[in-house]
Amino acid sequence: MRSNMNQRQVFMRLMSYAIPHRKSLFFAFFLLALTTAGEVLGPIIVKVFIDDYLTHMTFPLQAMIGLAAAYVAIHIGKVVLSYFQLLKFQEIALKIIQQLRIDVFSKVQSLGMRYFDRTPAGSIVSRVTNDTEAIKEMFVEVLVTFIQSAFFLVGVFVAMFLLDVRLATFCLVILPVIYIIIRTYRKYSSVFYSDLRERLSQLNAKLNESLQGMAIIQAFRQQKRMREQFGDINEKHYIAAMKNIKLDSLLLRPATDVVYVFSLIVVLSYFGISSFQSPVEIGVLYAFVNYLERFFEPINQMMMRLSMFQQALVASSRVFQLLDEREEEPKQYERPLVIEKGTVEFRNVSFSYDGKRDVLKNISFIARPGETVALVGHTGSGKSSIIQLLMRFYEFERGDILIDGHSIKAYPKRELRKNIGLVLQDPFLFYGTVRDNIRLHHKRLTDEDIEQAAAFVQAHSFIEKLPKRYDHPVTERGTTFSSGQRQLIAFARTIAINPKILVLDEATANIDTETEEAIQQALEKMRKGRTTIAIAHRLSTIQDADQILVLHQGEIVERGTHQQLLAKRGLYYRMYVLQNGLTEDVCI
Repeated sequence: MRSNMNQRQVFMRLMSYAIPHRKSLFFAFFLLALTTAGEVLGPIIVKVFIDDYLTHMTFPLQAMIGLAAAYVAIHIGKVVLSYFQLLKFQEIALKIIQQLRIDVFSKVQSLGMRYFDRTPAGSIVSRVTNDTEAIKEMFVEVLVTFIQSAFFLVGVFVAMFLLDVRLATFCLVILPVIYIIIRTYRKYSSVFYSDLRERLSQLNAKLNESLQGMAIIQAFRQQKRMREQFGDINEKHYIAAMKNIKLDSLLLRPATDVVYVFSLIVVLSYFGISSFQSPVEIGVLYAFVNYLERFFEPINQMMMRLSMFQQALVASSRVFQLLDEREEEPKQYERPLVIEKGTVEFRNVSFSYDGKRDVLKNISFIARPGETVALVGHTGSGKSSIIQLLMRFYEFERGDILIDGHSIKAYPKRELRKNIGLVLQDPFLFYGTVRDNIRLHHKRLTDEDIEQAAAFVQAHSFIEKLPKRYDHPVTERGTTFSSGQRQLIAFARTIAINPKILVLDEATANIDTETEEAIQQALEKMRKGRTTIAIAHRLSTIQDADQILVLHQGEIVERGTHQQLLAKRGLYYRMYVLQNGLTEDVCI
C-alpha cells in the first residue's frame, strides 16, 4: 500500500507527536532565544571595541573591564544555556520517538494475518527499527539544528540591518538562491531515498529469510545461491546510495560555499568602493564579515542535515503506511457474552484468502462439549483454514460460526482467547524460561498450576531433569529442546488456561511413539467435557473421534465415525489403506 500523503502532510503528522510536549518545547525555545541573543551580541561588543577604542588608541581601564566582562559573561552564559536547551530538545525528541515506536509495535500486534501473509517479516522489522531510527535522528539532530539556525538567522538579520540596511537587503536576496538549492535537492532526493529505504528493507527481508531457513540452506547446499541473491540486492542498495551521495556532493555544502564566496566578494567590494568616498569603520567591516560568515554557518549546517531530514521524511512515510494499514485483525462486536458450554457450529461457511478462489465451500458441522471432531484430507483441502477462521485469524463474509448459539463475531476477543486452546504442529517457544513459556504472563496462574499442567501432559518428568527445572532458560524459538519437548511444553501451556474448546493442529506429529502414547492418554482426559476439533494426517490418532470430516478441495465430501467411513469405501477408506500398507480388497 502506497501512501497518498505528500511530504508536507508527513511532516505535519510527525510534528503532531510533539503536541503533548508543548510546555517543554516552549521552555526549550526560550532557552534557544537567549542563546541566539548571546551569539548576536558577541560581534557587536567587538565592533564597539574596534571603532570606539582601538581606532582611537584610547583604552580607559573601566570601559575595557566592562567590555571584557560583558564579552566573557555573554559567552559563559551562552555555553550554559546551550547545554540546557540542547538537553531539553534531546529529551523531547527521544520521548517522541519512544511513543512512535510503541505506536508502530502496537499496530503490528493488531494487524490481521493477511498482512503478514503478503509482507516479508524483514520488511516489517525494517520499518519498526531502521525507519524509526531515521526519524529519531531527525528529531535529535535535524530539527534542533533547523530551529537553532532559524533563530540565529533572525538575530543575524536584525544585527545586519542595524549596521547597514543596503548590505542587509543584499543578504535577503541570497535567501531565494538558497531556497532554490534546497527545493532542487528535495525534489530529487525524495525519489533516491525512497529507493534506498526500499533496498534496505529488501536486505533485511533476505537476511531474515536466510536466518530462519539456515538449516534448509545448508542441508541443500544453497549458500552460493543465497550469497548471489543477497549480493544482487546489496549491489542495488549500493547504486541507490551512490545516487544520494552524488546529489549530496553537488547540492549540499559545495553549492552553499559557492554562494558564500560570491556574497563575501560582493560585501568586500562594497566596502572597498565605499572607502573611495568616505572612511570605512573597521569595526563595522569586521562585524559584517563576521555576521556574513555566521549567516552561512547555520545554512551550511541546515544543508548538511537536509540529507538526514529527507531520509527521515521518507522513513516517516513508510512508518505511517504501516500505521494506516487497514488489514487489521477481525473486529468483534464486543457484546457481553460468556462461553459457558463451548458448542461450536459452522453454518454454511465459505471463505477465500484472495477474494477470488474459495478455499472453503459451504462448510457445516457441529462439535459439542465432550465430542471430538476430526478434520482429515489431503494437503490443500482446507483443514487449516477451518482452524484459522475458528481462531478469528481471518475474517469470513459468507456463512457464520456459532459458539453456544451466538456468532463468534459477537464475543469479546478476550473471551474467545481465554476459552479456545490452540496447539500447533510446530509450537513456538519464546525467549525466557520454561515456566514463562507455560504461564505466558497469565498472572492468575500459580507455580503449582504450571506444574500440574505439565504433569497432566506428561511434561513434568523431562522438565524435572533439566538443570534448572522450570527455571531452565529457553533460547530463541526453543532450539535447544527437541521437537517433542517443545510440543509437550505447548500442551502444558494450553492446558494451564483450562479452555472449554480445544483445537489441535496435528499436535502429536513431532512426538515419538512412546511419548505419543502417554499424550493420547492425556488427550483423553483433556477432551472430557471439552469440545475438541483436531486436524490429523495420521488416521490412527483419530479413530476414536465422535465425528470425522473428510475434506477435498474445500468441501466436506464424507462424514461419520471411523468404522462408518471405512464401510463407505470412499476417500477416507483409500487414505486409510495407503497409510497402513493394505490393499483395496481388505475389509476392515
